[in-house]
Amino acid sequence: MKIKNLRWWVVGLIALATIINYIDRQALPVLWPDMAEELYPEKNPDERKEIYAIISTIFILSYAFGQAIFGKIFDKVGTRIGFTISIGFWSIATALHAFAKGVVSLSIFRSLLGIAEAGNWPGAAKGNAEWFPTKERAFAQGLFNSGAAIGGIIAFPTIGFLSVYLSWQYIFIVVGLLGLLWLIPWWILVKSPPKKHPWITDEERDYILTGQNNQNMDKHDSLDEGYNPNTSELLSHKESWGVIIASAAIDPIWWLFIFWIPIYLNEVYGMDVKAIGFYAWVPYVGAMIGAWFGGLLAQNRIKAGWTVNKTRKFIITLGCMIMLPTLLAMANPGAPETAVVLMAVILFGFQTTIGNVQTLPSDLFGGKSVGTLSGFAGMAAKLGAFGLTALVPWLTLGGNYTPAFIIGATLAIITMASIWILCPKIQPLKAK
Repeated sequence: MKIKNLRWWVVGLIALATIINYIDRQALPVLWPDMAEELYPEKNPDERKEIYAIISTIFILSYAFGQAIFGKIFDKVGTRIGFTISIGFWSIATALHAFAKGVVSLSIFRSLLGIAEAGNWPGAAKGNAEWFPTKERAFAQGLFNSGAAIGGIIAFPTIGFLSVYLSWQYIFIVVGLLGLLWLIPWWILVKSPPKKHPWITDEERDYILTGQNNQNMDKHDSLDEGYNPNTSELLSHKESWGVIIASAAIDPIWWLFIFWIPIYLNEVYGMDVKAIGFYAWVPYVGAMIGAWFGGLLAQNRIKAGWTVNKTRKFIITLGCMIMLPTLLAMANPGAPETAVVLMAVILFGFQTTIGNVQTLPSDLFGGKSVGTLSGFAGMAAKLGAFGLTALVPWLTLGGNYTPAFIIGATLAIITMASIWILCPKIQPLKAK
């Protein structure tokens, strides 16, 4: 049996995994107002926000740790088994949230979720490098990045709706089951990488492999595995640090909104869980469109003859320039409708940029090193997000979120600078 365009079926499944990933992690922010009242009735809003920040920072630290672990796991066992381990464990961890009784148990379950969910991103980057030629990678990255946005769009109204009929405990169990169901089509469809997959057509296999420019380092007719340095050599390249620093700078902007949109709407506008479900999905529409836009624009420019270097830098800069003024405008957004629309523009700019940042490891190195660099970059990203998340309760005392948004604008500038300065030419690297 042969399946035409098999690579798009594979990226579709990875995008679906990303949707589930975000539904699982967003369950806690959406349900937190109700959970906090039940678990901590004696606490005031600022004290509950501090507890939420502690739990969130534990999640991010675990996520950072998991990024480094799963980068190696995916390079060792491949995408098929790597995703099975990751999504299987994170689904179980999500369901365990139903049994939380306080800070300790909730932190443990959140930590398990963070470690396991971290595998989605180095796995997606490695799957991208395996299944797509260079010219399609940014669009493919945008597709499964859009899964994060779609997960947010689905999660907020769905969980708000479920909260009418189910307790927060049962909601965690229901969303935890989604990932286990995903494993069925994944094991059926993704039998091996394209080079050996029995269902891929010869035409598609040739199209994928011949389009992976960094897998023909000697420029001979036969493909090789590209430049795959060991870890110390990989980190000796300033381009690797450009990717790592850019990831560490830009990712906190995303997490600022991922963690705090529901809390912001509750604190600034007095919304309950049902109202949050009505409003909080809007920013994710901007994120979804941005993920598609950034990927399609990259694909269009490369097909038009732009170099990978020019394309990546242009789009990364464009996304950051969209975020800069909008983050500053969040200091005084006015009505809640205006606030969520501004958030949508910010997340549009973020997703325009991040898909091209996350594609850089496969632009620079061979397939056996992509997961490793993606894992290090992901770990740095989560450490950056940890720092900002830990500061938010202090930065936003009394419901004033302006300092947090100013920091976000500064991080967008750092992202641009790291790419332009440390990645003078984005192209397949060679041994020093």
